[in-house]
Order: sequence, then structure tokens, then C-alpha cells
Amino acid sequence: MKPVTVMLAGVGGQGTILAADVLAKVATASGFDVKLSEVHGMAQRGGSVDTVVRYGDEVFSPITDPGAADHLVCFELIEAARRVQWVKPGGRLLVNTRTIEPLPVLIGAAKTPDDLEARLAEEGAIFLDAEALACEAGSPKSANVVLLGALSVGLEFSEELWQETIGARVPSKTIDVNLRAFELGRRACVEGECMA
Repeated sequence: MKPVTVMLAGVGGQGTILAADVLAKVATASGFDVKLSEVHGMAQRGGSVDTVVRYGDEVFSPITDPGAADHLVCFELIEAARRVQWVKPGGRLLVNTRTIEPLPVLIGAAKTPDDLEARLAEEGAIFLDAEALACEAGSPKSANVVLLGALSVGLEFSEELWQETIGARVPSKTIDVNLRAFELGRRACVEGECMA
């Protein structure tokens, strides 16, 4: 199988690294060669975090180029706008509708564009309110797992394997909430609630 490239983009504290780790473990358990890379930009202070997971029969590098990601999962709108050029033509762009304003915006030195969603919609983005679904699941911290659920619809792995891997990866007291979050994210895209 030709390598599949999944890029996850967010900011520190959103759980992008945990989400990438779950995806990598699912792909490994399915018998694929997997490579994973992480780029932290002041992640502890809300800076950008990009993670790339590549899997296939043989993968030589975790590095990808602009225009090469099969799936780009963005944990918030500004990071989606920053990373949209990484998704390949015909690739899948999955975007959480949340906005986390960077420091220059917070101190008044810059302004967030008003038309981020419209711009991303022109690029074919599929929108999902991951925070709302995470709260429905029982914890706003599970938005990353909601996004994994939505992503899982476009990948070849079984729902059961995702559930087993999530259950083994998250803290035991949060397993039920995270499994519910995964189910809600998956269902949103299966049932067409993801907004294109």
C-alpha cells in the first residue's frame, strides 16, 4: 500500500500529540509501517503543534511536503488557515470550528480575519464543532478524540480497533468519556452532520 499521510495541526494543550499517537498505534496494530513526527512551536504557551503520521507497506520518512497530505485535521480555524496548503488536491480537510487567538491578536497587535470559515470552505473544508460534541460526551478536553472519530470515517481501520487503542491510551477514569467522544465524532461524519 502506498503511504498515507495524515497531518494534525493545533496549538499546545489541544491534544494533537495524543491524537497522533492513537492514530500511529492503530496503524501499527493493523500491520503497517508507521513514521511519526512532531513539531512544537512554544506548545506549552499555546503555540503551534504540527504532527505528521505516515503509514503504509513501507514508509521511509515522517516528513511531508506542502500539497502532499491525504488528510489534514485542524484543531482550530487559525491553524487551519496556516496549514491549508499542506493538503493535496482532492485530499480531506477536516476543521474544528473553534478559534484560539494567538498572542498578537490578544494584545491588539493583529486581527483575526473575519472570513476564515469562508476561505476554508473554498478549499473544501469539512467543519465540525468538536468542542460541542466533546461537552456532549462529558468533557471539553475530549475534542481531540471527537476529531479522531471524524477522521476515522475516511480511514480503513475498524471502529473496534480505534476503540481498543483509545481505551488503552487515555487515563482509565476518562475511557468512557473518550469512547463516547470518538463515537460522536464518527457519527457526525457518517450521518452527514459534518458541515461541508
